[in-house]
Amino acid sequence: MTDIRVGGIEDLDTVMEIEQAAHQYPWSEKIMTRYLRKPDSVWVLEVDGEHSAHAVISAVADEAELLMISVRPEMQGRGYGKALLARVSQWLQEKGIISFFLEVRESNESAIGLYESLGFNEVGRRPGYYPHPDGREDALIYSLELCD
Repeated sequence: MTDIRVGGIEDLDTVMEIEQAAHQYPWSEKIMTRYLRKPDSVWVLEVDGEHSAHAVISAVADEAELLMISVRPEMQGRGYGKALLARVSQWLQEKGIISFFLEVRESNESAIGLYESLGFNEVGRRPGYYPHPDGREDALIYSLELCD
């Protein structure tokens, strides 16, 4: 059974475990703690009671940004990221958010496919934004319009 809920500071250890496993450049515990303490900023997807994915968002006025999404590596490719982002998008729309933005590494083809499958469209590029073992790589900026 899949459950999606708002995360809290009690999720810190599991969030950091997934961060370390899922990302070459994971967020620090200090940064993650700050978001876990903010209401409605971290969303958690559980599969059979196990924390399997999470997303961090920031919303200001009528815009929101997906700051990060992580899925346990062994759980990737099963639709959990899509389910989590679909639920977060629905919640943002219910809150009156009009535009939902995100940035993604240009090399992250699986994430780009996920975002495009949810209706996100590429709207810009930030050259050399992300660190990469071979130097830097561009960030692609995507947007999803949530208004009816």
